[in-house]
Amino acid sequence: MSKTPEVVSQASAEDSNTAPVKGANVSGRGWKVDKGQFRVGSRQVKNKKLTSWEAKKQKMLEDKQFKLKLKELKDEKEQVRKDRIQALKERREKKEEKERYERMAAKMHAKKVDRLRRREKRNKALKER
Repeated sequence: MSKTPEVVSQASAEDSNTAPVKGANVSGRGWKVDKGQFRVGSRQVKNKKLTSWEAKKQKMLEDKQFKLKLKELKDEKEQVRKDRIQALKERREKKEEKERYERMAAKMHAKKVDRLRRREKRNKALKER
């Protein structure tokens, strides 16, 4: 089976992409060799996956969602606490009002008893005359 011209041209293009050939220097100084980077470790981008913008955006979105959920839970907890405090205040107010009414009723009863006693004394005094 012979290769078609399209397949041959694709194969040669792939070979040229993988190993680029450098031509002669413009100045003609062949003895000046190309130097690589001084710090070899910086040639490769470390953790490129982590520093890409999409990953950062995704992390920011996750953080934002986490913070929203945390805020929602805190607000719910605070609301439960406020409801409990409000119920306690209402209970205390009702108790205080009930005690006030009882004191008032006792006072009114005492006043009524005093009135009856005075009336009886008056009536007794009138009868004795």
